[in-house]
Amino acid sequence: MIATREKLEKHEDQSLAPYGLRSKDSKGRQYPDHEPDYRTAFQRDRDRILHTTAFRRLEYKTQVFINYEGDYFRTRLTHSLEVAQIGRTLAKALGANEDLVEAICLAHDLGHPPFGHSGEVVLNRLMKDHGGFDHNKQSFRIVTQLEQRYPDFPGLNLTWEVREGIVKHETEYDVSDAQDFNPDLRGHLEAQLANVADELAYSAHDLDDGLRSGMINPAMLSGIELWEVLVERLGLAGALTLSDLQRHQLIRELIGLLVTDAVQSADRRIKEAKARSVEDLQRLDHNVTGYSEDMHRRNRELKDFLYAKLYRHYRVVRMAVKAERILADLFSAYRAEPDMLPDSFRELIEPRGLERTICDYLAGMTDRYALQEYERLFDPYTKP
Repeated sequence: MIATREKLEKHEDQSLAPYGLRSKDSKGRQYPDHEPDYRTAFQRDRDRILHTTAFRRLEYKTQVFINYEGDYFRTRLTHSLEVAQIGRTLAKALGANEDLVEAICLAHDLGHPPFGHSGEVVLNRLMKDHGGFDHNKQSFRIVTQLEQRYPDFPGLNLTWEVREGIVKHETEYDVSDAQDFNPDLRGHLEAQLANVADELAYSAHDLDDGLRSGMINPAMLSGIELWEVLVERLGLAGALTLSDLQRHQLIRELIGLLVTDAVQSADRRIKEAKARSVEDLQRLDHNVTGYSEDMHRRNRELKDFLYAKLYRHYRVVRMAVKAERILADLFSAYRAEPDMLPDSFRELIEPRGLERTICDYLAGMTDRYALQEYERLFDPYTKP
């Protein structure tokens, strides 16, 4: 049996909850574009995102640890894949559209510059008089303008719903600006689930990398309620060291706990809201996704610990300071002499402006390329 797009859309109709978005009900694309025979509109969007240059570059962009610190630490690429996997799990359990959630999850970090949040902070400071810099907005610009892969339109020509999910991406660290996407409405359920998946992956996987790196250890986590629950469940209470296998067990157990609580909490809120359609959920005065009050408190305690002991660890802070200097010096150098920019970017100075063109160039760099470019420009013994 061949699964045509029509059959896939029929399956969505039969399997999704009333408040799950059907691909056949999409508001469509910005430019005329045929739909494929064997994929839904949201599946096609996912595939277009996967094939972008910006997505491939995430392999060499920092999550917490810069790329050269070891190939076993997470990067923006592995983080995005893990977010997508968690997002699909949440969507499947709640009757939301898995393909739409996956597309949003895979695209949510496309706009991140090199060197993680440190890179974003410095670019925003350098661009404060020229519109600022925000990786959410940059992700949207990438999929609507910057990726040039089709002769008939700029960007990827994604569906309204995927673009809305990117625009309305919100976490503790990300604030959305949905001016052109019904700002009076909340993100659809799939957008909300992508947000939860992102924060869940952050907590679990940064804990994993922190333990692997040795920057944090079991003794430091003693007294953290969520940690105590995990080690008690796995019979590891009082352990001073963890084997790789034990660490994997702990992280799996943590993800399982958080996913279960997130699914049950969302299901309860949806039922309380008596939501029977996509718009029912979007018109609520609160998101239906998130943790229970007890799990939120426990997770908050763990996140506060990670901020104090991992994100503010001297090794991470030192790299952040280096990143600020590297990007600031590169920005100043290109601004002083735009002819050092590649030809393809010099052509964009007139339509975009010099500062935005430089910002786009820097934001698209990987950690490795930014370091190499810094050497080429400022090390007299390195060939330009």
